[in-house]
Amino acid sequence: MVKRKKFDNRLLLMAIPFCVIVFAISYVPLFGWALAFLRYKPGINLWSSQFVGFHWFVFLFQDSNIPKVLLNTVAISGFSLFGSVVSVILALLLTEVRWSPYRRFIQTTTTLPNFISWVIIYSVAFSLFSSEGVVNSIIAIFGGSGKVAILDNAKATWGFMSLMNIWKGAGWGAIIYMATIAGIDQELYEAARIDGASRFRLVLHITLPGISETFLVLMLLNVSSLLKTGMDQYLMFYNGAVASKIVVLDYYTYQVALGSKTFNYSYGTAVGIITSLISIALLFIVNAIAKKVRGNSLV
Repeated sequence: MVKRKKFDNRLLLMAIPFCVIVFAISYVPLFGWALAFLRYKPGINLWSSQFVGFHWFVFLFQDSNIPKVLLNTVAISGFSLFGSVVSVILALLLTEVRWSPYRRFIQTTTTLPNFISWVIIYSVAFSLFSSEGVVNSIIAIFGGSGKVAILDNAKATWGFMSLMNIWKGAGWGAIIYMATIAGIDQELYEAARIDGASRFRLVLHITLPGISETFLVLMLLNVSSLLKTGMDQYLMFYNGAVASKIVVLDYYTYQVALGSKTFNYSYGTAVGIITSLISIALLFIVNAIAKKVRGNSLV
């Protein structure tokens, strides 16, 4: 018992640096929320700034841009939720592949986009779909008169951004499901094969039920982060033609705080706070749903 206690203490000591890093990155910046209650201007001491209370929060609900930005965020994030279904399908297909070199090749190819910068992805997309890009050049070679305009087509923005998110994350999500599938008791498959079950029946009655709980947890977590879409993707693909459809909450926060001529740090902080509070509320709602469906909660 004494040896086990000493071993546990060493594990706790090893965890301390990581706890410090998480605290420094995730919690120390929360002191910056004080900006939302001030009329802060760059160059002025924080404590010398005028205290305005909830002025910026009231202004947020009067901002005519918020409904459009919120709609863009929910639309793109909502469509991107189908990425979980794509990941499941990909994982099922990969586990059914018997030739290991081919399976590893497909798995590597589909996972690689998760590690590619949005800067590189935009460069590739521009090379393919710009007016002088590869796709339109091929169309011109074969005598076509039309042009494929995706990057500056506002009607296609939601779908294109969602497809990019799905393409980038499907392979990474499939790894999680493949790990879950690998943990399913193999005796279940053997017993089903003895009873004459086909490969389709094995997937339908053993594999899918085996990964259903993982799917539910990941889907609920994705729903809870519906408003946290990130900014780098939309910053790269932003242009005047698609401005009304591509600005999401995170990117709008950047625009009002750092990307405008006024540099309204205080208002940008207020938008960020409301977004975080809504995300926390969604997390607890999702947690309550999970507890009702699964019998135990996520957090």
